[in-house]
Amino acid sequence: MNFSKIAELLGYVCFFGGFASIIGSIAIWYLRGGADLPDAKAHGERFGIFVGLWAPTFFILSHRLSHYAKESLEKKS
Repeated sequence: MNFSKIAELLGYVCFFGGFASIIGSIAIWYLRGGADLPDAKAHGERFGIFVGLWAPTFFILSHRLSHYAKESLEKKS
């Protein structure tokens, strides 16, 4: 398996990881943010925001890896 195929596969993984981060962020905020204790609620909200901030990174990595894989294949042709 050459590196361009691995980069393409990792691009797909990062793309779906971005959506998983968004869904996970909402789930964490909803499940942990609804606690009765104010400290637990604040922690849940902050942790949900933290996980949600991963999404742009995953999407950028996905784009760059896909672009690299496409360039690699074009250079070989």
